Amino acid sequence: MRRFRRHGHESQRDRLKQELFHFNKTVEHGFPHQPSALGYSPSLQLLAIGNRSGAIKLYGAPGVEFMGLHDENAAVTQVHFLPHQVELVTLLDDNSLHMWTLRAHKGLSELLEIGRFMLTGPPGAPPSVTRVTAVLAHSSGELLLLGTEGGHVFVVEVPGFRELEERNISLDQVSNSVPDDYIGRRNLEHVEALQENPVNPNQVVIGYGRGLMIIWDLEKQRAIQHIPATQQLESVWWTEDGSYILSSHSDGSYCRWMVGAEDVNEEEEKSDIPYGHFPCKAISKIVQLPTEKGPPFLLFSGGMPRASYGDRHCITVIQNKTQVALDLTSRIIDFFVIRDGPKHTGDPSALVVLVEEELVVIDLQTEGWPVIQTPYLVPLHSSAITCSHHISTIPIKLWERVIAAGELQNTHYSKKPWPITGGQNLAPDPPQRDLLLTGHEDGTVCFWDASGVCLYPMYKLSTAAVFHTDADPNDNMNQGTEGEWPPFRKVGCFDPYSDDPRLGIQKIHLCKYSGYLTVAGTAGQILVLELNDEAAEQTVEAKVVDLLQGQEGFRWKGHTRLDVREEPVLFPPGFQPFALVQCQPPAVVTALTLHSEWKLVAFGTSHGFGLYDYQQKNNVLIKCTLNPSDQLAMEGPLSRVKSIKKSLRQSFRRMRRSRVSLRKHHVNNAAKIQDANARLEAELAEMELAPVQRKIEARSSDDSFTGLVRTLYFADTFLSDSSHNTPSLWAGTNGGCVFAFMLRLPPVEHRADEPVTAQPAKEIQLMHRAPVVGIVVLDGHGAPLPEPLEVAHDLARSPDLQGSHHLLVISEEQFKVFTLPKVSAKMKLKLTAVDGSRVRRVGVAWFGSSRSEDYGESGLVVLTNQGDLHVVSLPGVKMQVQYPCIRREDVSGIASCVFTKHGQGFYLISPSEFERFSLSTRHVVEPRCLVEVPLHSDNSTKHRPLHDGFSSAHGNARHDSEDPEVLQEIQKSLEGDQTSFLENNVKSAVA
Repeated sequence: MRRFRRHGHESQRDRLKQELFHFNKTVEHGFPHQPSALGYSPSLQLLAIGNRSGAIKLYGAPGVEFMGLHDENAAVTQVHFLPHQVELVTLLDDNSLHMWTLRAHKGLSELLEIGRFMLTGPPGAPPSVTRVTAVLAHSSGELLLLGTEGGHVFVVEVPGFRELEERNISLDQVSNSVPDDYIGRRNLEHVEALQENPVNPNQVVIGYGRGLMIIWDLEKQRAIQHIPATQQLESVWWTEDGSYILSSHSDGSYCRWMVGAEDVNEEEEKSDIPYGHFPCKAISKIVQLPTEKGPPFLLFSGGMPRASYGDRHCITVIQNKTQVALDLTSRIIDFFVIRDGPKHTGDPSALVVLVEEELVVIDLQTEGWPVIQTPYLVPLHSSAITCSHHISTIPIKLWERVIAAGELQNTHYSKKPWPITGGQNLAPDPPQRDLLLTGHEDGTVCFWDASGVCLYPMYKLSTAAVFHTDADPNDNMNQGTEGEWPPFRKVGCFDPYSDDPRLGIQKIHLCKYSGYLTVAGTAGQILVLELNDEAAEQTVEAKVVDLLQGQEGFRWKGHTRLDVREEPVLFPPGFQPFALVQCQPPAVVTALTLHSEWKLVAFGTSHGFGLYDYQQKNNVLIKCTLNPSDQLAMEGPLSRVKSIKKSLRQSFRRMRRSRVSLRKHHVNNAAKIQDANARLEAELAEMELAPVQRKIEARSSDDSFTGLVRTLYFADTFLSDSSHNTPSLWAGTNGGCVFAFMLRLPPVEHRADEPVTAQPAKEIQLMHRAPVVGIVVLDGHGAPLPEPLEVAHDLARSPDLQGSHHLLVISEEQFKVFTLPKVSAKMKLKLTAVDGSRVRRVGVAWFGSSRSEDYGESGLVVLTNQGDLHVVSLPGVKMQVQYPCIRREDVSGIASCVFTKHGQGFYLISPSEFERFSLSTRHVVEPRCLVEVPLHSDNSTKHRPLHDGFSSAHGNARHDSEDPEVLQEIQKSLEGDQTSFLENNVKSAVA
């Protein structure tokens, strides 16, 4: 009978777990790491980005996102949408081609790979014969033209990837048609470019590396015009009326060639070198687009004078007499132009540029061509992320005030709406407003709307104005001077080079009820800020806290503290600092918490912790935790790296100021600096997280950094006896020690003039001396204590002060529950010592049931150094579920993880991207979107080849929107049978 009951209880518990817990990686926020290819579909209005690790991401209207991953770990080199279809083709650097489709399933679209293909040459042919260098997705939607390194053009039928050998254009065919005097002088080299005639799809221009361009008739299978350019070819563009071809070249020139004339002589080409007389870099891409009422737009990338500005990453925009060289922040991957009108053939409206570190969109219809703010793909790493902090369920008043402060920072952006609008976002509105705060190396804190699929920038706080920094006032090159040539204009926000690494934000705590914010930095600085809707000029005075408390024999070898500005500083609307605490020694702040009801901030470093009253601007408590053997704690985590980082920073400044000496090596140098910075950050992270390396057995007290404060916690609980609750501060250290201090707060009416006092109450030394990473007090019902002011705002029930409270101490190796006020051990849960698991991150979360709105449980969410997630029950500390989440080798990903109060989390998968995950069945944020097959009108068939083999039932069906049977067939495809629909039509086309 007992066995039966236990089994019944276990099955009931399993059912409950299924209602509460489910692990899912839901969406990636931020900017793709190492992008390598860009594509755009005007008919779908979708943007595609491929990267070096083989990922392909699609973006449309905000909230419309798709992601696919190639099985091959190879870089995506090209992305091409098939015109007027939901398919796209990717080319990888292993020379494989892949077909993807957006298939509808249960009312939502999903990105699926439906085919792959690799060109095979004749037996014994060298690889260059089939190495693809240029791809043209033909307007028929049925053909791909593939230009190769060997100079051949292969014609492949899609979506089935069937090579049409009889239509291939061999190098011999082309060579035999070229006048002897040209071929005698030059070897044609690879196919650099393929472009279709916009008014006659039977004609394509084939551009060869050495400069020769051939206009080829696909129907008649012969060359109809030769264009003998003399410079190395970079790109070609066929003007919309079909009358001219533009070619851009490696010497910084571009040429205009008339189409349809007799073979052009070299002398007749209209050549222009926009940035003139000295040697220039290549123009890698050129585009010319007409406008309805004025002169056309001419846009090209590159072409800068090699000696003076060879390190600039520029796109030049010319219209009429206006010319601007958009100076971008990193290497240009590609660009395209969005056009107005239902058929996307109207005036150019926006320029979209993908560079290595961000996406920049320029409004081409507003005077001055301002930047349009991106609602997604925002570079989180504009300055390197150093910490994160998540706040759930933000009150509407605070939300609106933060938005208002952010809007005042964004007046330089265009007022035009976001121009990429493809797909439908079918996700429900977020049930609550959530904020993600990221701290950065340059002393800024960014506020992100993390409520939904798009991580949207709301507001940016900078703390640098409080201090004198190493910034060079002559170092600002953002704006070109009047009359400067080339006419540079700096665009983009990526700027990873911090003026002073001591500014780096290490800890953040925001009270969502009071609007108080505290941030702490690398050089022991703690700022307390409040939200102000008006600009204010004020002086911020530093309160110095000596954490060594006069201990002798210690000499700080690390960086110096930041110098505080003595004069008043004008702070813009938003969060404004009004109090500053400066720790001495100025070590990295390792723990921080704020209690806005008591007006107190607690902070800790590797030397000790302190308590600060920010209402009276007084120190309440200073406690030194330094062990006599903690010599490493006196070096400071920046001391080993500071001089290298400073020299790197100065080298970079010299690179930027020098316009001559380092041009050829700029790209390599920038990459080296980034790599070095990444290595140094990793080293710093490992130093801060030294316990990862510790052995499983009990640690000795002479381990380094035993005094480092890992966690701080405020609680109103029972410390002296079981009948009187009192405010308290708890601190946990790297050496397994927990300190508790009883706080006496004066009555509210005397709070401004009577001092807050603190006296030591308890001290616990864990036997195994493992670092204490979390402290939680549970009330009489076993529930975690509510946040400050949460009860006052009727958002949480009052804690139970009748029953006995319990103290939960989370160390790296175990969870231990003590009774209060006696502090006697009650129960514990050990993490497995076998595989070396250590607690890395811990948080309290509420898990709501997916079946019952009224039921839910609190639990501890734990991330280990193995990358596993655990949920531990409260108050019983039993293991509920375990899921693998992060690779154990990804130390920085594990260190960056932050949990939400509702069972979700974020961690960095690259310097520029957060992965979002959910452990909850109720709270899941993921893309839910639909992309429909575009319908486009019958008169577009005039843009399609009409000869046998190109025209087909498949093609006509795609474009005859009046035929009800066709509409019905398309609707079927949206309901999940799209692949067979495509295959049937391809078969009919072949037949």
